[in-house]
Amino acid sequence: MTDWWHANFPLGKQSLTIADANGYPVKIAYGEVGSGKPLFLLHGIGSWSYNWRNSIKPLSKYFRVICFDAKGYGFSDKPISRREQQGHQVTELARVIRALCNEPAIIVGESLGALVALAASQKYPQLIARLIVVNVPIFAKRLPHWGMSLLSQIPIEVIQAIDTSRLSYLFAPLVREVMAIERRSVLYDPSTLTPEDVYWITYPYIEFPGTLTKVAEELKIAAQEIELAQANKPNWLTNTQNNLFKISCPTLILWGKQDSWFPASDGKKLQECIPNSYLNIIPNCCHDASFGASAIINKTAVRFLQESGYC
Repeated sequence: MTDWWHANFPLGKQSLTIADANGYPVKIAYGEVGSGKPLFLLHGIGSWSYNWRNSIKPLSKYFRVICFDAKGYGFSDKPISRREQQGHQVTELARVIRALCNEPAIIVGESLGALVALAASQKYPQLIARLIVVNVPIFAKRLPHWGMSLLSQIPIEVIQAIDTSRLSYLFAPLVREVMAIERRSVLYDPSTLTPEDVYWITYPYIEFPGTLTKVAEELKIAAQEIELAQANKPNWLTNTQNNLFKISCPTLILWGKQDSWFPASDGKKLQECIPNSYLNIIPNCCHDASFGASAIINKTAVRFLQESGYC
């Protein structure tokens, strides 16, 4: 199988060391291609840079495209001995931007990556020039999938034992089959998912111990945040909701019309909360928009950035 990083980035997979939100050094895997204004592509929970596979080359015609795997995901470090706190990805995103750019960046985020981008726009407005968010779990009432709920309830020590024993490697064909079924369920046209897609989507889970543990940890944090929000107790998610009005950069909101995880009505609500924002509902599109509706996302993003004077 061709190395995905080298196939998409001139220098292949590169490595950047930052201090994470806990102050420990971590290696972040990233790739970049193109020139011009810096544009970061942020993946969602359980994913990695591969999810943006259909946007990297088209967008690199106009921008310096940078894809990186968040800590705990893909090819980046997975410090399973340390527990995370909600919002750590916001701090780490800011440190990646500062390390790789000397000017404000364009951020394109999907799902959890989009939620991180919204929070970062509030906390570090000087780092973000334009914002594009896709299918954001900003008003989530629950974890959207039964598998996520299950993982969030299993003690992290059990998940870690399964993970470090390399069971996913031993049962790789089963892991790929289960993941393929679940990924097809969030695509409007499931037939577009190829065996190569399944191979790369599941690669970190099979090859890198710690991936499942860190994903489960993030799900536990998400479940706790949603629970606190519903109980009207202080939490990071509600704080991010309450400060959406502070986002001052031009913002494009993209939402799959058939997204069964987070309804398109959430997109309309989000657009009402962000002053300088625009909403585009994507037809024939479910939650996995970065792959299922990549052509529309690429075209709409470029047009938005051109019209807002940043292309």
